[in-house]
Amino acid sequence: MTTLALTAIDVVAITALTFGLYFRRHRRRDLVVAFLGVNVGVLAVALVLSTSTAGLGLGLGLFGVLSIIRLRSTEISQREVAYYFAALALGLIAGIGTDLAVAGGLMTLIVTGLWIGDHPGLLGGARQQTVTLDRAIADEAELRGELASLLGGRIDRVAVQHLDLVRDLTVVDVRYHLPGRRRPAPDTAPASTARTLPSGPSRAFVPASVPQEVRTR
Repeated sequence: MTTLALTAIDVVAITALTFGLYFRRHRRRDLVVAFLGVNVGVLAVALVLSTSTAGLGLGLGLFGVLSIIRLRSTEISQREVAYYFAALALGLIAGIGTDLAVAGGLMTLIVTGLWIGDHPGLLGGARQQTVTLDRAIADEAELRGELASLLGGRIDRVAVQHLDLVRDLTVVDVRYHLPGRRRPAPDTAPASTARTLPSGPSRAFVPASVPQEVRTR
């Protein structure tokens, strides 16, 4: 009974994490499949290992190796790595079979932590980019001014990754903060005016390209 309850809690938690948080905010379908697969796989293996003679450390070691291979096989951001390991942790907590209240509290803590940490309102103006400039700029003050005018924000940190004086290029990793943006004003374009035709008997319109027949008496 406890196993079924933990499995049900895991299903609710991974659904909230994957569809309620990640896909709603980032819209990447391939990682939705990865998160669900990792969660279900870890849950199944943990349940099997908890009832067999094999050590649980062996299973965790195997999943650690698989997760490293998976993370190195494609490029994902650190935010997605956090979701990835959260999905793994949810399945592991449910599969180990701890106390129902403790497991539910830990799963709630994981989902809540990612909801807060990945909220758009938390440090929403902070940005990071790798910028390639078509000039070789060795002076940091000049580089900061160029990046500030280019990105339109306050430059917090710059790290020059490549400075090529021959090809006149600068590759820099920049951390900056965008000012608060106002909501765009509604469109105030003037409404189109309608032409009013003069009253009176209607007249037929004859195109100029249509020749008219001239009768002579």
